[in-house]
Amino acid sequence: MDENELMGSMKVSKAVAKMAIPSVISSLVTVVYNMADTFFVGQTGDPLQVAAVSQTNPIFILFMAFANMFGMGGSAAASMALGEKKEKRVKQVSSFITYASLIVGIVFAVILLAGMQPVLQLFGADADTYELAKGYTTYISYGAPFIIWSAAASFVVRSDGASREAMTGSMIGTVANIILDPIFISGFGMGAAGTAIATTIGNIMASVYYLWYFCRKSRNMSMAFRYFKCGDRILSQVCSAGLPTAIFSALMSISTIILNQILVAYGNAPVAAIGIVFKANMFITFLQMGLANGVQPLLGYSYGAGNRERFITVERYTKKCCLIVGVLATALFFFFREPIIRLFISDTEVINYGVEMLIAYMISGPVIGILFMNMNCMQSTGNALPATILSILRQGVLLIPVLYGLNALLGLHGVIYGQALTDYVAVLLSIVIWRWKRRKTL
Repeated sequence: MDENELMGSMKVSKAVAKMAIPSVISSLVTVVYNMADTFFVGQTGDPLQVAAVSQTNPIFILFMAFANMFGMGGSAAASMALGEKKEKRVKQVSSFITYASLIVGIVFAVILLAGMQPVLQLFGADADTYELAKGYTTYISYGAPFIIWSAAASFVVRSDGASREAMTGSMIGTVANIILDPIFISGFGMGAAGTAIATTIGNIMASVYYLWYFCRKSRNMSMAFRYFKCGDRILSQVCSAGLPTAIFSALMSISTIILNQILVAYGNAPVAAIGIVFKANMFITFLQMGLANGVQPLLGYSYGAGNRERFITVERYTKKCCLIVGVLATALFFFFREPIIRLFISDTEVINYGVEMLIAYMISGPVIGILFMNMNCMQSTGNALPATILSILRQGVLLIPVLYGLNALLGLHGVIYGQALTDYVAVLLSIVIWRWKRRKTL
């Protein structure tokens, strides 16, 4: 199929389906990928193992912060360049994403391995969970370059109109992880450390697949070092366009650390429960995030080509899809909330905490996709700053004070509603800001 037909002239509903469905599948694969770790660790029957994985979750989120910045920023920059017919710039963007991801991954590995103890203490690890968390962190550090690059590459490959290939790369890593998890966790008795080994191997396999795509299949993309450059606004365009998503993930990591520090005062059972709830609630969030991310190349291409009408049609149609999916997914989780938690662990205390926390977290499920769509629209039109501000508000400036405030006023049963409260504020602000920016931009 001709790329111009898909991006510029195909019926919007069909183009959205063609781009969004593989993206949604990739997102759900990511959810399964994350759920698998917690699920297989939970089968050990040891809440401390689950708590250790929960406490180290901010590390993986930080990896994703940079992966999302390079991936989403690179996807936006590449989509615009494709719409403007700038072939060399597309190659420069894809090459920059490759080497920037690898460099940042190596830096992360060095920092984590050299500063293991203070990092894990900051994340809330105590005497009961420190050694378990240390095993996970050691092995996940070795995989940092591959984890960041494979995730970033999936976004850039999607901007090439190759949503199926992007999905395939994600599935390779996930299937490998799911197969290897029980082998290392239970078979070799490695617990949380086995989870990290499986994750690292899965991402190495995904990286090999994307290496093949860049070198052998793509006509537009390249990872040749001769195209690698930070000048000519490559670095600034990629990082500014991807910054909102990166800040979103980075602040999620920070807020997760703070939440773990608050919850550990009530014992390790609530920490284990929130780790399960994070993974379970990802299904609702990532389902809508997948829709929003999937159409980002369509938005960027339409804006780059000056096609205002198509941009707005894609935006409105995808928002309707997000609302429908959000309502249905939230209803499903509400009715099956206890079986969902029991799927991960059999400990009664953790289950009771988990059911209450899951209800609190999925309150914003029906509308969260609107926030992701508005942020992607801003990023696709070069309005990175307001999208960045929304990310900062949702995961930091608003959420962190709300967590401390609700904990002081209502204790454990109040703090778990902090995320839903800030989500609704962020959604409302995104609607106001994007309407204002759309009138000025389009």
